[in-house]
Amino acid sequence: MPVDHKAATDRLMRFLAVEGVTGQEAAIGRELTAALKQAGVPAKAIRLDDANTRIPVPTETGNLIVDLPGRGALHNQPRIMFMTHMDTVPLCAGAKPKKSGRKIVNEARTALGGDNRCGCGVLVTLAAELAKQKLDHPPITLLFCVREESGLYGARHVKLDELGSPVMAFNYDGGSASNVVIGAVGADRWTVEIFGRASHAGVAPERGISSTMIMALALAEVKAGGWFGKVVKGKQQGTSNVGPVTGGEGRPAGDATNVVTDYVHVRGECRSHDGKFFKEITKAYKAAFEKAAKKVTNAQGKSGKVKFKAETDYYPFRMKENLPVVKRAIEAVAAVGGTPNVRAANGGLDANWMVRHGIPTVTFGAGQNEAHTVDEWINLDEYDRACALALQVATMR
Repeated sequence: MPVDHKAATDRLMRFLAVEGVTGQEAAIGRELTAALKQAGVPAKAIRLDDANTRIPVPTETGNLIVDLPGRGALHNQPRIMFMTHMDTVPLCAGAKPKKSGRKIVNEARTALGGDNRCGCGVLVTLAAELAKQKLDHPPITLLFCVREESGLYGARHVKLDELGSPVMAFNYDGGSASNVVIGAVGADRWTVEIFGRASHAGVAPERGISSTMIMALALAEVKAGGWFGKVVKGKQQGTSNVGPVTGGEGRPAGDATNVVTDYVHVRGECRSHDGKFFKEITKAYKAAFEKAAKKVTNAQGKSGKVKFKAETDYYPFRMKENLPVVKRAIEAVAAVGGTPNVRAANGGLDANWMVRHGIPTVTFGAGQNEAHTVDEWINLDEYDRACALALQVATMR
């Protein structure tokens, strides 16, 4: 079952040229729809869902869903699903993809967008090759998710009855096509609002309550307690990070140096493969901020206050290697000449939510390297292997 690799690369270059940062996927959705139709997929088989109406942050469009009826000897086999996400991180805005030997690189000082235009290229190539070669295959759903990069929202809010009840799914994201990712971490995202009291820092600093100092004391305690960065407590492991620090609505934390800062807004995350442990890390942050608020007082004995909110972004999972979806993935990787690398990921995947929805999902790579950085590049040998792998998975008996 050869794959037209030139056509596959041309599609990838076409998709890389379309900007579509997270939450702004309308243009890439239109481009994917056009490419699918050109590949022979009937227009009636392609649709957008209404997940964007349930996503709590502005999102231009819903998930793109494609129904491919079964063909030949496999037409009545259980439905399977292939999925990827069609958004990129904001750093990809303005990318200028360029082929350089067996790589695709970027002429602009931005991220490239291989994460995840590569996945989009793989899925459209799969549809094209199945149609062109008239290969036998079970019913297939293709799912292109929105807002993966900003919280896995598309996969989280998809309606299961829109997917046709697939018994297993294969997700394309970052890394090598030989990776068989069967697990991933779970994560909390948290925010804390710190309320102090403004005062002239030169005339009457003692009347102020510094929200900046509250933050500093809290983070110092978190670091001293071993809860920042890589977190190891006995046999339990996880990670945490403190993200943007602002004055809310994108303003700086404090507008002048001669005013005691009365408000600071902090965002962060905590992760672990242990569903209980990332909650423990979050609790450590909450306790540290609350303790620090009580420590910072003014001359009148009044202290600061904090408002800490945490939400589970996605839940960890680890599938057993004897599951049919994992066996199929391992067999397919070997069939296209790869050495299966069964592993778990330290980042969140759309697969986290698919597994949570009850659809066992393996994730493969598609040649993306140095994602989310200005050094991002695509390995075309791995991308070609990922396309061949999708065709192999779809047609296995």
